Amino acid sequence: MCDSSRLNLTRSFLDSRHRRRPIRVYRLLRRMRFKKEEANTAGVKVEMEIKNLKLYMENQSIIEENERLRKKAFLLHKENQVLLSQLQNFSKQKPLPSSNLSAWLEN
Repeated sequence: MCDSSRLNLTRSFLDSRHRRRPIRVYRLLRRMRFKKEEANTAGVKVEMEIKNLKLYMENQSIIEENERLRKKAFLLHKENQVLLSQLQNFSKQKPLPSSNLSAWLEN
């Protein structure tokens, strides 16, 4: 009797071991797939962060260039207004004949 119960325990142990092994393999394969996907995802994340940083830097340089050009345009507009007012004041003081106007503008 002792031998038969021992045999039953051994069989149940082997059966349970057989049942667990595929689960362990499945879990191992699942972990390996997950780690592989995680590594791929991490690579994509790093790549996206690099692209994002490059685009951010390019955007910042465009914004700086835009501000610089905006200031330059403002200064040119002010200079244009000053020159226009000087021209209007000059023409009020001394009227120029219309035929001589083109020669005066060339000088």
